[in-house]
Amino acid sequence: MTTVKSLYYDESHEAFRATVRKFVEKEISPHVDEWDEAGGFPRELYKKAAEAGILGLGYPEEFGGTPCDQFHRIVMSQELARSGAGGVSASLMSHTIGTPPIVAVGPDAMKKRVVPQVLAGEKISALAITEPSGGSDVAQLKTNARREGGHYIVNGSKMFITSGVRADFYTVAVRTGGPGASGVSLLLIERGIPGFTQQPLKKMGWWASDTAQLFFDDVKVPVENLIGEENKGFRYVMLNFNSERLGMAASCTAYSRVCLEEAIAWARERKVFGGRLADQQVVRHKIVDMAMRVNATQAYLESLAWRVQNGESPAAEIAMLKNQATQTMAFCASEAVQIHGGMGFMRGTKVERIYREVKVNAIGGGAEEIMKDLAARQMGI
Repeated sequence: MTTVKSLYYDESHEAFRATVRKFVEKEISPHVDEWDEAGGFPRELYKKAAEAGILGLGYPEEFGGTPCDQFHRIVMSQELARSGAGGVSASLMSHTIGTPPIVAVGPDAMKKRVVPQVLAGEKISALAITEPSGGSDVAQLKTNARREGGHYIVNGSKMFITSGVRADFYTVAVRTGGPGASGVSLLLIERGIPGFTQQPLKKMGWWASDTAQLFFDDVKVPVENLIGEENKGFRYVMLNFNSERLGMAASCTAYSRVCLEEAIAWARERKVFGGRLADQQVVRHKIVDMAMRVNATQAYLESLAWRVQNGESPAAEIAMLKNQATQTMAFCASEAVQIHGGMGFMRGTKVERIYREVKVNAIGGGAEEIMKDLAARQMGI
């Protein structure tokens, strides 16, 4: 029988898949229930992930990274999802949204000082944009950075920040100019600096993820910590969002597939009415409906990833993909819990945890409603 070569994946992707799968099976999956209940995971997991080549994926070799294509990133999302613990993945990989602006437009000295430490798992990076007064409306952020000599004086607050308590480096969006998008800049703010404090937050899901509100009270930040040009930060944030949303779509699709696989395994093993649960037509149809949505979303994801890899920036379709992926995850999580019955409502099952984690994906990285409006504008509607 002739093996058909994949359009998107080659031997390097499958070798990387094997590496990440081994890491997840050894270092994450056996501990997720414990970490979920504890509300966090050991800091040494970052170093272990770095040694496995996970943290450095997609970063320049000069900083200790490993260049890759979009499909290596998809593979990583798929394999990290196998543990069924979105909170672990969110915090472990918070540098994927915190460091890209530094790599793209940060000063050389900042890149050399910050990025290698993060990719080695020695330091943790976070992105701080969302505020208590507004989430997706980045152009209206209120955290203020006033220039005084060789420093910016920062006052304000950030909300729902992943790795918010224990991050070492925070890429923070601040207002350095007038109102609107044209007055936004990015600053690197470091943990422990006077006037900078954090408050842990409790959440519906992602229990193992360190999430916090940040407070800035006359925090003095050296002007050398400006990332890119002053008042050009909104553009950097938007470029970051496209990558973040594609990554979120990959993760949501992967968690949807985990729900599908868990539902199939349970339906085959569970005995009801003298036979397998899978012998019930209604259950088989639920599973087929799940598979249809997962496969369609996966195809959409891979098509857009290929376009991005080849130089396109299809913002409207990335926004629509994010929505489709989160809706697919919501559907599959709900159906998987239903198929599991009472066990689907019990802590310690992957489907229960994923069900709790659906909503954060439909809100974070741009709420579903914002995504629809963005797509409509990009389409000229």
